[in-house]
Amino acid sequence: MFDHKVLETLNAQAIAAAQVRIQTSANQLMVLPANCTTLNLEQFQHGRDRFRGALHTHALKAFAAYVERHIGGEDDKGASGFVDQDAMRATVIFNLGTPDDAGHGDDRATLTLKPTAAYKALLEVVGRSMSQQQLAEFLEDWAPHITACAGEQQLNTLAAINAVRRMQIKATSELNSEVGDLSNRRSAMEEIEARSLETLPTTFVFSTKPYDPLSFADITLRLSVITGDSAPVLKLRWVGQEAQQEAFAEEFQQVLTDEIGDLLPLTIGTYQQGH
Repeated sequence: MFDHKVLETLNAQAIAAAQVRIQTSANQLMVLPANCTTLNLEQFQHGRDRFRGALHTHALKAFAAYVERHIGGEDDKGASGFVDQDAMRATVIFNLGTPDDAGHGDDRATLTLKPTAAYKALLEVVGRSMSQQQLAEFLEDWAPHITACAGEQQLNTLAAINAVRRMQIKATSELNSEVGDLSNRRSAMEEIEARSLETLPTTFVFSTKPYDPLSFADITLRLSVITGDSAPVLKLRWVGQEAQQEAFAEEFQQVLTDEIGDLLPLTIGTYQQGH
């Protein structure tokens, strides 16, 4: 009787002697003795069985040029594009194929829009609690992009920054006392107000391109002052943030359509390859 190890050895020798090869439509495989696994011989060939790879870029023009070069080639097998509006990302799959003639889906190009420096700085402060100094420094750093307003009145940007720096907290107290035949009533009211020696701005308009391929946008920021016993806490609230960011996504889709929409179909959403 042969034990298990002897049988494995005989099996391996038989497979090695047979030099079993498997030819698929695009690959040549060889059966290996160890556990009868297969080895793809593509790595030893002069060239690949098909073109495949993955491009990642932040540049719209480079992305569009790459897509145009690859569309219609001999390895192009049903190219399709997918636009992820939430992530501001577009992916083109060059060999996706069709339901009746599916491709491998492993040749792709991905464009991810990179926020401009000004827009990135804005996102980092919106909704965040800041001190007077932190807000003033942000306004100074991006002053060319900022218009300050107090109600309907437009303020000088430098004066608005000084108003933020010179803000003071003023507290006033009021005590009311009422005496009746059978009862006494007493109440205290305290009002805390933030004031400045300059005209304090109520809103800022931040003008910038959110992403390089998109147009300039005016983003309205409402100044909120949270008063306490000591220094005030300041916040900038983006007025209509969700609606404006949806408009950025729609513009991104339109820009993509203008660039590559005549080369392949574009679908809103993301694509996950099945196994």
